[in-house]
Amino acid sequence: MKRVCVFCGSSSGRRAEYEYAARAMGEALVERNLELIYGGGNVGLMGVIADTVMRAGGRVIGVIPQALADREIANIGVTDLRVVDSMHTRKFQMAELSDAFIALPGGFGTLDEIFEILSWNQLGYITKPAVFLDTEGFWDPMFAQIDVMSDAGLLRPKHRGLAQRAGSVGEALSLASAAPPDRKSTRLN
Repeated sequence: MKRVCVFCGSSSGRRAEYEYAARAMGEALVERNLELIYGGGNVGLMGVIADTVMRAGGRVIGVIPQALADREIANIGVTDLRVVDSMHTRKFQMAELSDAFIALPGGFGTLDEIFEILSWNQLGYITKPAVFLDTEGFWDPMFAQIDVMSDAGLLRPKHRGLAQRAGSVGEALSLASAAPPDRKSTRLN
């Protein structure tokens, strides 16, 4: 594992623990000599993790759509900022660049991004770990819903394990570096 994509909020949220988790993840990535791939913003938890990695001497690749860059939220201080034409291109490029994915607290965008990765794993398009850093129980309701989908027969038991949950930054990175699910992969393109 060389590059980890972190999906997280473009807001910081109401709990200081969310920013603490973003800083701790950034520091841990640098300690392990892992590059950060992220959404390219300079706001919210995205800005916190990118700035933490940069201050600690790590490498950051940000991928941001032109429409968001035009709103002046692009983080021009990262190692490599890639401005793309759309959200679809952004997600595809982030997936191609990354070896694993970790979701920190976030909103609709974070859910969209990590669930697309889960879907691609389920379909065999990729075989890359997807981990949720469960800061202060943030992801508890989502995992309860995944259990509901599984219990209802709408999510196969073999796919239930694709969404992994970690209680600490160290555990998240350990799960992210573990062998991906035993599935055949067909490339995204």
